[in-house]
Amino acid sequence: MDRELQFTVENLLARYVHALDDDRLEEWPGFFTESCRYRITTAENHARELPLPLVYADSRAMLRDRVNALRHANIYEPQRYRHLVSSLLVERLDAGTARAVSNFQVVRIMAGGESALFASGRYLDRIALKDEPLFEEKLVVLDSRRVDTLLAIPL
Repeated sequence: MDRELQFTVENLLARYVHALDDDRLEEWPGFFTESCRYRITTAENHARELPLPLVYADSRAMLRDRVNALRHANIYEPQRYRHLVSSLLVERLDAGTARAVSNFQVVRIMAGGESALFASGRYLDRIALKDEPLFEEKLVVLDSRRVDTLLAIPL
């Protein structure tokens, strides 16, 4: 086991979910390479290799646009997330790239205080290992095909 690689990827993932949970959405695109891919899909669609995701972005600029829309254009009930991430498996693909698989659960906390399990699934990540590790690809595979219409904040 490459302990340094494991720690590097765990740290990237922890900083990623803390930024989302702390409503520091403007930092979110900075966790990705310029020409990245971010997708949210269901386990059923992923297993069947169906290409249409629920959310899709293919550049850091698209991620910035999404945050801008969340802050200034979209209207949704105030809420926040709390991520729980576990069972992280990391594999070095080559000197500059790693692959990671982890499980996640997201609890959504509404402005009134109600909390509920919002999403669960797996992160399938491809990570560029440069001076600072960044996601080249983050595929969010949801366990359920039933998705709440309030999927506004990135997972």
